[in-house]
Amino acid sequence: MYEADVAIIGAGAAGLSLAHRLTRPAPGFRHPSVVLLDAPPGPLRPPRRTWCFWETGPGPYDAAVTRSWQRLRVHRPTGEPIEQDISPLRYKMIHSDDFEALVGNALDRSGRVRRVEATVESVEGLPQGARIDARTADGRPASVQARWVFDSRPLGSLPAARTTLLQHFHGWFVRTGRPVFDPARVEFMDLRTSQPAQGLSFGYVLPTRPDQALVEYTEFSPAALSADAYDKALDHYTGTVLGLDDFEVTATETGVIPMTDAGFARQTGQSVFRIGTAGGATRPSTGYTFAGVQRQTAAVAAALRRGRRPVPPLPHSPRARAMDAVLLHALDSGLVDGADFFGRLFSHVPMTRLLRFLDGGTRPHEEIAIGLRTPVLPMLRAAAEVPRLPRRPFPGP
Repeated sequence: MYEADVAIIGAGAAGLSLAHRLTRPAPGFRHPSVVLLDAPPGPLRPPRRTWCFWETGPGPYDAAVTRSWQRLRVHRPTGEPIEQDISPLRYKMIHSDDFEALVGNALDRSGRVRRVEATVESVEGLPQGARIDARTADGRPASVQARWVFDSRPLGSLPAARTTLLQHFHGWFVRTGRPVFDPARVEFMDLRTSQPAQGLSFGYVLPTRPDQALVEYTEFSPAALSADAYDKALDHYTGTVLGLDDFEVTATETGVIPMTDAGFARQTGQSVFRIGTAGGATRPSTGYTFAGVQRQTAAVAAALRRGRRPVPPLPHSPRARAMDAVLLHALDSGLVDGADFFGRLFSHVPMTRLLRFLDGGTRPHEEIAIGLRTPVLPMLRAAAEVPRLPRRPFPGP
């Protein structure tokens, strides 16, 4: 039996970020004891993946950043390129392996976190905390009793919502025989892809060297594709759109991110909370999660240090979530053409302001100005329809 002030289930971005924040120097505050439970290698561990986000200046995880950029480009469906410098922001890319190594080393050096490799079977509330029962890879039981438990495991099913789309993608890490990429510029949203009947698709290119890049095909739509369909879409994008004819695929990544206006229960017991995507950290309209995780875990750590009830906040404001609900419905219902919508938005709004908007950092007057650059009448119709939509369970990807 392990005992701790805090138990964290899952060692992905959310679990590691919270553990890391709880071990950072904080003069005047007592460091809580922490147990971090991670599933043994196997199907319950997420595959290697890439996280992207933007921030101003240096950040706490820069040592794990693979590459960062200050120039972003968007291609409209007609082929017109829109390229801008996003200073003072930088767009950053982190591989999960590098993030896990950086934070894991910091946790080991701190000596304040006990790591346990076991599959969690149950979480039971107690009068003053909770008990976690788990099992190691060799079948031995492992139990943890903690005052507070933070669970970052993916949900088994999504909550009922008025609108749920999936952001699903497949990417190739490619190496070409000659320099064809500009390492100073990200292809942020290339709308020259074939558009699905419902939703939106685009290409995405993160160049790390003149001859290496991550090239992805992404859709916002109700269902994920087959492996063959992703490969066909990437064949078209790399060959027909980008004109790549000589390259090697060195690795792949695939993901599915829910884009939903569902309400996420961040508390499941008196002392048990959800964090990360399961706790509503994903921005519904974009699928970006890493920055939201950082805000959410920072608030939890601050509450624990001050002796307050550490309910994880939603990192996106009610106003932002309301606007996201309108956009999701407009895309899902076909009230707006997704490729035209985003192409028009990037044509008329500075990218720095759009990125601040997508991260919830704009003021109401800025959001009104951005809204006037969208198809106003269809968006007003979507806004009027959203409150009357029933909430339904999502059948799954």
